[in-house]
Amino acid sequence: MIVPRYSDERKAAVLAKLSPPHSMTVAALAREEGISDQTLYNWRTQAREEGRPVPGSKAKSDQWSAEAKLATVIETAALSEEELSQYCREKGLYPEQVRRWKEESLQGFQRSAEREKVLRKKSLADQKQIKKLERELRHKEKALAETAALLVLRKKLDALWENDNGDD
Repeated sequence: MIVPRYSDERKAAVLAKLSPPHSMTVAALAREEGISDQTLYNWRTQAREEGRPVPGSKAKSDQWSAEAKLATVIETAALSEEELSQYCREKGLYPEQVRRWKEESLQGFQRSAEREKVLRKKSLADQKQIKKLERELRHKEKALAETAALLVLRKKLDALWENDNGDD
């Protein structure tokens, strides 16, 4: 069986039909193009892994994965208002959605910096706690060793007293 090879341009053109304004289903696109469903699913997965926004099982753009939203923000970062509007029409989005996704991404980066600060502080606090616990452990081990030595000496002393009493 000969497996057909498709150029990257052909794949992109076919995948574009999954997005608005066409918004075709994978099954309908497979019938129209004569390409198997599984091949289209594989192409879509590869496009997602490459960070390109492609519609998936989530019909609404707000249900897209975080990766697809971030890819859209990156893709539209350098676009003018007019170009952004055109891009959004092609993808079935609203410019407000893209702006909101950008804000959410920026908030995520800010939170990540704040999280790093908190983690550093927690790490220092943990290190101090570990040192304190290690000191306590050493102290308790010394006390335990001293107590054990005293018990051994006590047993020896008791044994000596018994021997002295037995000799009389």
